Amino acid sequence: MRRSLAALDVVRRVNGPGIVVLGALAAAWELAVRTSLGNVRFLPAPTEIAQAVDVAVTEDDLLGRLVHTVGVTVLGWVIAGIIGLVLGLSLGVSRTLYRYSMTSFEVARSIPPITLVPAALLAFGFSLRMELVLVVFGGTWPVLINAMGGARAMSSELRDVGAMLRLTPISQVRTLVIPAALPSIVVGLRLSLSLCLVLAVVAEMVGNPAGVGNGLMMARQALQPSLMFVYVILAGLLGIVLNWLFGLLARLVAPESSERAVR
Repeated sequence: MRRSLAALDVVRRVNGPGIVVLGALAAAWELAVRTSLGNVRFLPAPTEIAQAVDVAVTEDDLLGRLVHTVGVTVLGWVIAGIIGLVLGLSLGVSRTLYRYSMTSFEVARSIPPITLVPAALLAFGFSLRMELVLVVFGGTWPVLINAMGGARAMSSELRDVGAMLRLTPISQVRTLVIPAALPSIVVGLRLSLSLCLVLAVVAEMVGNPAGVGNGLMMARQALQPSLMFVYVILAGLLGIVLNWLFGLLARLVAPESSERAVR
């Protein structure tokens, strides 16, 4: 019975009209290419892209590139989440720390992670470490800002409860601050995951000879637009899957706090 209800819930979540529109767009794309409407000289048809999937799997190590990008994204996201959570909660709880360090964090946060590519290349070369540095740097900020905002927004009543119970600072953070800030933390983690994927693909395009981003650039340089679009679509599908998995994990770990993040 539970399995039937779960399957029914999955069916209800499927956006039928959206799938129809997507199919219509693909058909219009195919028609535009086949009839040479507009300047589509280097634009492959959807059917050509589908045929290029076999080339990507058999000749271009599609699975290996996918595993690399997913691994870097998840590893960078976990590291960024830990750093952002610790710093964000610390800034949200300690007014002194906030007063003396928030300006520095704001300056650092304003630096686009992509602009650090030349410096990262000089420091780490074309390597996995270079890619991870960019992913962690960019992925930390959404978690940090949301954790800090959630902690600072904790009600005064909860603060009074902590003082009345004479809780230590660590106990207050564990029992009061984190539960109160959890909805904001979940939102920050979700945003961070998407950003980590973007930064991983970009780093692979410009600095690391591995992963989905590198496959895209290699296909472009080889003048294989169909194969290039395979990697473009793969990156988009990867983002959808990771976002769905995060929503599933958030519902299992913190069902009430995750409602705002997974909508």
